[in-house]
Amino acid sequence: MKFTDGYWQLKPGVTVLRPRAVDEAVDAGERLVVHAPTAPIRTRGDTLNQPLVTVTFDAPVEGVVGVRIEHHRGRRDPGPHFEVARTGADVKVAVPTTTGAPEATISSGGLTARVSTDGPWRVDFVADGQVLTSSTDRSVGVATTGDGTTYVHEQLAIDVGEHLFGLGERFGAFVKNGQSIDVWNEDGGTASDLAYKNVPFYLSDKGYGVFVAHPERVSFELGTEVVSRAQFSVEGQSLQYYVIQGPTPRDVLRRYTALTGRPARVPAWSYGLWLSTSFTTDYDEATVTRFVEGMAERDIPLSVFHFDCFWMRRFHWCDFVWDPQTFPEPEAMLARLHDRGLRVSAWINPYIAQRSHLFDEGLERGYLVRTAAGDVWQWDLWQAGMALVDFTNPDARAWYQDTLRGLLRQGVDCFKTDFGERIPTDVVWHDGSDPQRMHNYYTHLYNEAVFEVLTEERGSGEAVLFARSATAGGQQFPVHWGGDCESTFVAMAESLRGGLSLALSGFGYWSHDIGGFEGTPDPAVFKRWVAFGMLSSHSRLHGSDSYRVPWAFDDEAVDVTRRFTRLKMSLMPYLARLGELAHTEGLPVMRPMVLEHPADRTAALVDTQYMLGDALLVAPVFRADGHVEYYVPAGTWTRLVDGAADGPAADLPSTVTGPRWVTETHGFDSLPVLVRPGTVLPVGARTDRPDHDWADGVTLHAFELPDGHDSVVTVPGHPGAAGASFRVRRTGTVLTVVSDDAPATWSVRYGDQVATVSGPGSLRLEVSPDVTTEAR
Repeated sequence: MKFTDGYWQLKPGVTVLRPRAVDEAVDAGERLVVHAPTAPIRTRGDTLNQPLVTVTFDAPVEGVVGVRIEHHRGRRDPGPHFEVARTGADVKVAVPTTTGAPEATISSGGLTARVSTDGPWRVDFVADGQVLTSSTDRSVGVATTGDGTTYVHEQLAIDVGEHLFGLGERFGAFVKNGQSIDVWNEDGGTASDLAYKNVPFYLSDKGYGVFVAHPERVSFELGTEVVSRAQFSVEGQSLQYYVIQGPTPRDVLRRYTALTGRPARVPAWSYGLWLSTSFTTDYDEATVTRFVEGMAERDIPLSVFHFDCFWMRRFHWCDFVWDPQTFPEPEAMLARLHDRGLRVSAWINPYIAQRSHLFDEGLERGYLVRTAAGDVWQWDLWQAGMALVDFTNPDARAWYQDTLRGLLRQGVDCFKTDFGERIPTDVVWHDGSDPQRMHNYYTHLYNEAVFEVLTEERGSGEAVLFARSATAGGQQFPVHWGGDCESTFVAMAESLRGGLSLALSGFGYWSHDIGGFEGTPDPAVFKRWVAFGMLSSHSRLHGSDSYRVPWAFDDEAVDVTRRFTRLKMSLMPYLARLGELAHTEGLPVMRPMVLEHPADRTAALVDTQYMLGDALLVAPVFRADGHVEYYVPAGTWTRLVDGAADGPAADLPSTVTGPRWVTETHGFDSLPVLVRPGTVLPVGARTDRPDHDWADGVTLHAFELPDGHDSVVTVPGHPGAAGASFRVRRTGTVLTVVSDDAPATWSVRYGDQVATVSGPGSLRLEVSPDVTTEAR
């Protein structure tokens, strides 16, 4: 929200109280409390009728400083609040009486907030002797608009050449400078500035992040209220935010996810290909069987079959009862799918239609959200007479979970938790929560409840969602997908931008509807999107009113789907390690270029390509003719995916040297996938499924290892398998690889040299001096 009319004037009817100077800084143990009047205090009389702003600094985790700005503290606080970890950081507080300096400080790890106590209001956030950002004399404001509504805002400095990213899954420009963004979940598709997943957190390539810890609407003016500042504001009398230290973007994400929660482990089978019935298409068990058998006949590995909305009866969503006309024997059908080695996903949402038998139960027991008059809140959008489950009521939560247990015991393995954005604000919640805060926070309670019952019924590490809506902390309940996109190349690119922004908002896994959701993609869009989709963390074929089986497009679409599905399955030893890093360190599987190449000013701004983990550069092709331009950072990168011998990519060089932009043409069977120099990439022996013993038969592919290279490659253990680790060293022309725990046969490949070992042991390869093939 903007409060000013240009730099010097306020908007008509707006008044603003600003802290002018520090009256007192108090060492309150592990907190620094600063009292700042809103006018100069020259005499005792100046303290009369004078508002005061109180700013409290603390440090919940190492390398993070919290800031709470308050005007009137006595307002009722009904919640909800984002859960913020407090891990006992080593906090140091100093005030002028103990330092003799004209400043007060609070430090945690390498981050210090330095408050000027002599002169105008100023707070510098400092790390490694460098000021990351600052709150200056016009930054903090308690603003009152003409209608009497009060807001609190902060403005943190943006430096020359600094770029801001994140704020959830946003489909517009990847760099957020110059954007005005309201953090407010809405069902708006992927083609506007609305978003399903709003996260009040932004990351700067200068080496820090800012988390505004408010579930309600947070308005961001990123260089739009004041060009040189990032403003954020909330309605009320207080504002809480956290500055998070880097120095690298990876470090910022590690600390941010330590503060708000890290993604759970996802089951190995979830990395495979998901196939859907699509939304409004006609289907029954015969249709499902035809699709599943069609994939098997065409040798396309399939891991999950998804039943979208109409597995239930129309007008009954959600009653969690299979439509008896189309699925008369659901348990037997699910068992048949399991016998084929498949997992089953079912669509759900948190709404209860009036025609559902659960509506009467919820009405009688008080489990549905009500208005201030005591009526159940209802409308006819989406489903006739739709009501909303009140997840702030523990009994309602348990009731909803019990309905899901019945499905799990029938044979459903996971749920697509759709919706969660259409949450009213003119209602009363069971626990008294503020309706404005619950609008965004509802999705957190919804996905948490579903994920919890999956964990209880399936076990830790076997729970997985396919969720559309989220807010801060929602990364704990993976996976999330991009929502309703059109079936065009433009929508494919906007979906990628959304995923990259979400990755810089703390989310470890992300997916999208391959081919687009709205409409039917032409074969070129579908084939290009398949390559992109199978090189995403999770991969699903899904549409609105048309099927997404590849043979519905053309024969080449079948070949492309088979090729890239099997490529992904071969990368499971690598992807499994990335998933473990997402869980333990909060690093996303799909990474914007800035995350891996923060010092490369060109790479930092590219939003049409990404790093799949730390080692693979992926540049999707957004044109039917195969023309693609992509950026290669410094070093000699090796091509992982080759085109057909008679295709346009057949004569491309095997290596590409950067830094530079590259222009190429690719057939539908290829796209730029480059391996980072200095990588040892574990490639699995199986390409038919994701859930197997990844270390058994693994081949370590070594790329452009420099003399002196020394690394450890870990292949995680799938449940029931041990995993393995390999130490890889190069000295001169000798490559040595040692494993003390390899469970079975494994190989090493360097260029044309290959060697194989059975079980624990070591090997040596004589490698010729590296020869670089210059790209054209």
